[in-house]
Amino acid sequence: MYREAFINRLLYLLNLFATSVIFLFFCYDYFLIMFAWECIGLFSFLLVNFYSTRVYTIKAALKTFVFSRISDMFMFISFLLTIVVFNTTDLSLIFLQTPFMAFHYLFIGNTAIHFLSFFSFCLVTSGGIKAAQFFAHVWLPDAMEAPTPASALIHSSTLVVAGVFLIIRFSVLFEFTLFTNYYLILLGALTLSFGAVTAVFQNDIKKLVAYSTISQIGYLVCGCGFCCYEEVLLYLIIHALNKAFLFVLVGYTVHFFNGNTDMRQMGGAYLYSLDISVLLFGVCFNLAGLPYSAGFLGKEFLLFQVLRDDFISWFVRGCWLVSFFFTPIYMLILVFVVSFGAKKGTILTYANYWYSNFYNNFQLLSTTLNNKNSQTNLKHLLKHRFQFTIITSRTTIYLLFSFWCFFFFFGEILLLLTFNYNNLTDLIPSNFFMFTKSHVIFLMNNGSAYLNDVIFFYILFFTTCSLLFLLNLRYSFNYQFFQHQFLIDILFIIINLYLFQIQLLYIFYVLFVLKRLVSLK
Repeated sequence: MYREAFINRLLYLLNLFATSVIFLFFCYDYFLIMFAWECIGLFSFLLVNFYSTRVYTIKAALKTFVFSRISDMFMFISFLLTIVVFNTTDLSLIFLQTPFMAFHYLFIGNTAIHFLSFFSFCLVTSGGIKAAQFFAHVWLPDAMEAPTPASALIHSSTLVVAGVFLIIRFSVLFEFTLFTNYYLILLGALTLSFGAVTAVFQNDIKKLVAYSTISQIGYLVCGCGFCCYEEVLLYLIIHALNKAFLFVLVGYTVHFFNGNTDMRQMGGAYLYSLDISVLLFGVCFNLAGLPYSAGFLGKEFLLFQVLRDDFISWFVRGCWLVSFFFTPIYMLILVFVVSFGAKKGTILTYANYWYSNFYNNFQLLSTTLNNKNSQTNLKHLLKHRFQFTIITSRTTIYLLFSFWCFFFFFGEILLLLTFNYNNLTDLIPSNFFMFTKSHVIFLMNNGSAYLNDVIFFYILFFTTCSLLFLLNLRYSFNYQFFQHQFLIDILFIIINLYLFQIQLLYIFYVLFVLKRLVSLK
């Protein structure tokens, strides 16, 4: 993306958007929440309208803007109600007064409207439109016109999640309104089944991911209707992380196929970049909620709350079954068509990469066969083949692979641990964490103390990798590294070693440094 002509505009819009979302997260006053909500709407509109010379982009931006205005209208109605009825915008005071409003009615002529039901209905509708729920979902697939980093932010991990976060923030209200809870449940259930079925029939790779997001946000909204907010927040984090990484990978894939997003003209990417295929499979495995992944456990907690015996819960159960059937299908379609399918792209796409990579390898191979000292050359050939990847940058690979390992092997235990912390009593006995599972690659003999160390290590490792990545962006347009950059990397590693001293860290950083040394030769 940083080869774009308008890179400065993209970067400041992304930063402003991220700042607005963080601001929304920390606000505890309705007026400030309103302000942050408007900022998010404005910057998402500007990001969708980034390539504003294309007609389709202008249409998509207009559609996004209109739906955003409708969402803001409901938000503003509920804002006016807080001022008129509660006489304050401070959330703590609003929540204190909420139980006393349980039998408060608004009268329009002779018609009485239950105040809390109407107030929470406006809030939920505002959040539901922003979270692209059923009937208001049409703006999200079109909003894929934004640049890939923007769509990774907007349509996966922040903007659509802001609606769900708003519902969680006002969760006290829903304890007093049965109507809004049923409204949330039905809205979420319809969305998650509809989104999953629609995603299967998409040809455009970005639209497939968009409908996938619509379906996954449906789980969260449905969970909010059943008042299980801890489980929703847990699954929200898992989904946001995985979907953001999926967008990065999809962006690389689209770039590989010369900006083409039609899956009918893709295929055979694994021949050119094995890492993309492995990581794509890992992330899709997680999002599909297949067993032994973090996504499976996250859905399991939600499902535990949803299984009730009334009529609406049976309807919801049917919708979830439809979604569970179709989610692995569209995720595996994404992996197998793009990575392992027959080559359907233009000859030019493959020819460029074939020439750049395999022609060099062929030359190396011919010198290896003709040279007497062939063993060292053969090593060099193997290094060259597996050292340089064509599609992705090297730091991205470090980051994604670590993330992938973490979620695959620690996902289950981490989630169960978090689930225990969220409850007053230990639902899962502590000796469960002492035993090694057959599918867990790292031994958990020391239990949760060791797990804590490892989690902190991963947080540190991700931070270091992202800092290195940002530093490398400053110096070079390609992904090769120079001597002064290497020294800066070493400095960061030494600082982190000093700050955080566990044995596992040394091993990783030694490997990291060795990798860099090999690449500098």
